[in-house]
Amino acid sequence: MHALAELFAAIFQGMPPIARVVFMLGVTSAAGLALGHIKLRGVGLGIGGVLFAGIAGGHLAKQAGVTFDAEMLDFIRDFGLILFVYTIGIQVGPGFFAALKKSGLALNGLALLMVGSSILITALLVTTGLLPLGSGLGVFAGGVTNAPALAASQQVLKEVGAESAAMALPGLAFAVTYPFGIAGNLLAMAAVRAVFGIDPQAEARGFEAARRAEVAALETMDIAVRNLSVHGVRLAELTVLDSLGVCVSRLLRDGQLRVPTGDTRLACGDVLHVVGPRLKLEQARMLLGVPADVRLTTQGSDLRWERIVVTANAVLGKSIAALNLKGVCDVVVSRVTRAGIELVPDAALKLQFGDILTVIGKPDDLRAVARIIGNSERRLQTAEMIPVFVGIALGAALGSIPLFLPGMPAPLRLGMAGGPLIAAILLARLGHVGPLVWFMPPAANLALRELGIVLFLAVLGIASGDRFVETMASGAGLPWMAWGVLVTLVPLLLTGLVARGVMGLNFLTICGVLAGAQTNPPGLAYANALVTSEAPALAYATVYPLAMCLRILAPQLLVLMLW
Repeated sequence: MHALAELFAAIFQGMPPIARVVFMLGVTSAAGLALGHIKLRGVGLGIGGVLFAGIAGGHLAKQAGVTFDAEMLDFIRDFGLILFVYTIGIQVGPGFFAALKKSGLALNGLALLMVGSSILITALLVTTGLLPLGSGLGVFAGGVTNAPALAASQQVLKEVGAESAAMALPGLAFAVTYPFGIAGNLLAMAAVRAVFGIDPQAEARGFEAARRAEVAALETMDIAVRNLSVHGVRLAELTVLDSLGVCVSRLLRDGQLRVPTGDTRLACGDVLHVVGPRLKLEQARMLLGVPADVRLTTQGSDLRWERIVVTANAVLGKSIAALNLKGVCDVVVSRVTRAGIELVPDAALKLQFGDILTVIGKPDDLRAVARIIGNSERRLQTAEMIPVFVGIALGAALGSIPLFLPGMPAPLRLGMAGGPLIAAILLARLGHVGPLVWFMPPAANLALRELGIVLFLAVLGIASGDRFVETMASGAGLPWMAWGVLVTLVPLLLTGLVARGVMGLNFLTICGVLAGAQTNPPGLAYANALVTSEAPALAYATVYPLAMCLRILAPQLLVLMLW
């Protein structure tokens, strides 16, 4: 250890302060990511390895007498956290409100169970004399990995006139219990997985299947017109087809395949190619005629179909009816694919960046539509940075707004975690404002998200490493660590077992709830590393706002009750 300390001193000798911090972050992050890749029986620390590498680096730096600029470290930590939660919000924003309507109440009920049980355990530890109030607050904040809760603890202790010795206890207890708060979240996920014999890949497939089932799958049907009452009727006058949510994309008449328009008058003997949900197609068939004995295909005709991606700013937010592609280009949109879900191209459906339109028409007309819609592969792969920084600025402003609640000695704030997350969710749901488009390519989103969480964990580890080893070596931190394990694991395991055993929730959704209710970004990163799925992030974002507010309120509530 002494030799390593001398090596550290030699490396840092003469380095400017900025270079010293950057070098330390680079070494710590690389070592931590490598540590996270090591697995025992398929279980590893994942992104949490960066925290433990940071603790080791912070301890070695102290032994070598090396110091770091505290304000610089604070900025890097907060900026990393902002990047992480902002990109999470952009990812889940389009589907967040739909998830909130369908499962939000149940998921937030689980978050309430988890937060309430951790508060109850902490209160019992303090009232029974096993922990002083100051260290109890630190154990609570560290055990649930919530730095804003630590800040709220220190603020409320200051408000009630606590002595300086008591004011120092929360920070020390936080540093000792925080590492297991991270690891405990990962262990709880692994325990739920082991107890119920869960295959994450199967859970991801199940989640996607359930998600798609919420939207009726689109099918096609070829219908021969036999109903005399619709003979000579313009297609636009058959409003019942729109009400059924079906689309007529092709028409065969006298052996010629054509694209129908609203002015096309139907005739007995026409064959229509109709797109929509199976049940609605059957209703359309009963209205129009009988199943056709021919299959309409564009092969052998002058019609073609193509998938065209919406990338042009001019069409964002416009409805399909407003674009009037049938009238302008003599084509028909047969379906719209958004976030992997196929939608009927209802006339009122407003287009969003990245929507994929299946368009049928002649080659020249399809090229004209592509020019209108955009269809730019480069735009799909390029991250627009102006909206990113506008969103971050709005998130920082939102997180700084004081929220005054009756009975609270100090105002609450969403902070640099809650503010950017909520701002990103709202902006992603909005889609665009003028030329600003809040779409981010998946690869760019993932890169910024990983960079943010690595910076956040590395700085946390470095900042607590100097005190962590010393506190543990003196024996003073062992009781804190033991009680921290209790505060961390019991709520996690209780919530996980109830969620799976009683409610039968998807495992990846449970992972998102456990990470979000503990406001634990590394837990979400670990869940994301298990399998590629939006389920953890959607659940995380669903419960995070309520959990964050409760975590901030909890220390103030504990002090008011127990001081």
